Formats: sequence, structure tokens, C-alpha cells
Amino acid sequence: MTVGPVAHGGWCVARHEGRVVFVRHALPGERVIAAVTEETTRFLRADAVEILEASPDRVVPPCPYAGPGRCGGCDWQHATPQAQRELKSQVVAEQLQRLAGLDRKVVVEEVPGAPDGLGWRTRVQFAALPGGELGFRKHRSHDVQVVDACLIAHPEVEAVGAEVHAWPGAAGIEVIASSSGDRAVVVTPRPRRSVTVPDLDAPASVLLDQGKGRTVPRRGSGVLHEQAGDREFRVAGSGFWQVHPGAAETLLDAVLAYAAPEPGEWALDLYCGVGLFAAGLAEAVGPEGAVFGLESEASAVRDARANLRDLPQARVERGRVEEALDRFQIERADLVVVDPPRAGLGRDVVDRIAGLEALRIVYVSCDPATFARDVKWLGERGYALTDLRAFDAFPMTHHVEVVALLSPAGGTPPATSP
Repeated sequence: MTVGPVAHGGWCVARHEGRVVFVRHALPGERVIAAVTEETTRFLRADAVEILEASPDRVVPPCPYAGPGRCGGCDWQHATPQAQRELKSQVVAEQLQRLAGLDRKVVVEEVPGAPDGLGWRTRVQFAALPGGELGFRKHRSHDVQVVDACLIAHPEVEAVGAEVHAWPGAAGIEVIASSSGDRAVVVTPRPRRSVTVPDLDAPASVLLDQGKGRTVPRRGSGVLHEQAGDREFRVAGSGFWQVHPGAAETLLDAVLAYAAPEPGEWALDLYCGVGLFAAGLAEAVGPEGAVFGLESEASAVRDARANLRDLPQARVERGRVEEALDRFQIERADLVVVDPPRAGLGRDVVDRIAGLEALRIVYVSCDPATFARDVKWLGERGYALTDLRAFDAFPMTHHVEVVALLSPAGGTPPATSP
């Protein structure tokens, strides 16, 4: 078949005998032989197993585990870094056009720190086989591809040597290397099993994952320290932090540029994590202003409060945005920053945020589809997409980070329904 345009999720779209085929390991314009991996009533999924006519953007994947039937972690190792960013640009633009009805040129920017797309991932989750060997899930499968190294893992993650040791009793391992030099290994045991932790190749805290975001240190404190700008942030255990070493500061700068916080303003930081954006907002609004953060994860709330303790104008509470805005009687805001999980905001949260009558909404997203859907709904509530930047915070994969500014369509916040 001849391969057509890129699609969201690391696929390209082709047609065979009138049926839509979503193809992995291919590039637009290529002619390939594809092996069907899945069939539904509406379309096929397939892997390109032989390239008959190659795209000029095709390269030999640097990782020996990349390719059909192997590790499912990377989607675009067979394309140059520049081509990967162009593919992601097309995906974001296509999602905006299809789901929000907006025609907009999108440029995905390189994030400093990984010019060749390798050695950037500072948090790596491995799956463990019953014998304790580590690897990664194959695409759309529970099968594990055992590896002895990961090329997109940060060198400080690889220094631990997790893959060259056996982990009897483990279901999975997460290795973390912070920007300050801290390392941690979070071990998830199999049900009713204890884990034998091997001697590691580099010093690291060892934590036991008890589920639901709770970890218990077995060796070391398990608290890592991350740097963004001139501030240090503590992140306990496997708490959320951007995995690309240049992403946190890049996104913070983009958010603050769009938010344009002024002294004395009242700002909301929803899904605030450990307080990265809240800290920048609080410094900008000053002691005359205020920042209210909401986060559902208990450990992240504890970290955020510690990270913001020198900024009394910033307050962080635990709660789901769906109910906590009402619980804390938040009715107005000058500006709102949202960084939701992959599922996006959803209709109810969009309606609630629009009712705050903010002059600026800054939306940070890791999923172009849910982002575009929410942009459409915010448009229906009177907010227009004013500006947008996209960042290649996940090289070699299909993932992309978007930061967008939405403003009242007529320059005045939409009136709240009585």
C-alpha cells in the first residue's frame, strides 16, 4: 500500500481495498508491505514490515529494540528529529481543524537538552517478567520486550544499571534521575510477593510502591529535588515532574509569557502538581495578589506546600477540580492556568472555568485530541484560541506538549449565567 498522512497516536493512514488502515513504522508517502495486527469492523491496524519506496525523512532506528513486534515505547525512531517535529505539527493542526474547526499553522519547537532525540527521559518505567528481567511492553500488548539498555533514557537513569540486573518478585520498576543529581528506584511488587533488590551500579534511594500513589522508602529518603529557573522543587517518590530535562523550565517560561500575571492579580493554577506554575505566578502577582492551586494527589499537595512555603500569597488545596472550585467557593479569577491529565478538562470543568470570567486562560496539554475538544467547548462559552506553542518534550514518541492562550472572544469575559 501507499502510506497517506500522519494520524494522532504514532500512526499513518492508508487504504487497502477500500478499508482504512492505520500503519505503524511507516512515513507519509512511502510504499510499504504491511502486516495486519488487528481488525475491527471499521478499520485495520498494521505494521510496515518492508519498505518498498522510502521517504527521504527515513533513517535507520538507532535502537535495536525499535520496530515491528518489538518495544512499544517509541513511535518515530525511523524518522529524523526534524521530520518527527513536522509530523507532530501536522497532528496538532489536524486535531484543531477536525475537532475545533480551527485552521492554524502549528510549529513544534525543539526542547533544549536532547538535540539527537536520545538520552532525555529522566523517569523510566520498566515492566518485569516473572523471572525478574526488565523490559518494555510491546505496542498494544502485555508482552514484554526485554532490553539491556534504553537509548532515550537519561544517562543518569542508565547509570543505575537496572536492566542488567534481575528483580525477582517485582511487577515493575521505575528509575528516576533528578536535575539536582538525586536518583531513586521505585519498586512495584507482584501480589503477595517480596522483592529482592539487587546491588545497583550507582547510588539511589529505593522505594516500595504501595499503590494509589503511596510509596515507602526502603533505602534513602525517596525525596528528589528538581530545578526550574532559580527555584528548587521537591518531588516525593514517583510524583509527577516533566521527564525531559529541559521541559519544566521551557513550559514555565511559555505559561508565564501567555499568562502575563500582574502584581495584585488573583490567579488559579488547576491540576497544579508540585507547584511549578504556581510558584512563577506567585512571584509575579506579589504579596498584593494571590494564587490558589488545586491538586488531587495528596503527596503532590504536600510537595507543593513545601515548595511554596516562602510565598505566602500562594495556597494549595487538595481536591478534584470538578467539585473543589465549588467547595472553596471560587467564583472569579483574573487568570487561570490549567494542566489537566491526558483526558483533558471535560465539559463540566470547561463550563465551570468559563464561569470564572477570567481575562486569560492558559491551557497546558499533553494530548492534542482532548485539547482540541476542550478548545471547541471553551469557544462555545466565549473564549477564543488567541495563541499557541507546541514543544517536542517527548522525542522519538508521538507525544507532544501544547501551551495555549485563550481570551474572551470580544475582549470582555463572557457573562456568567444567572
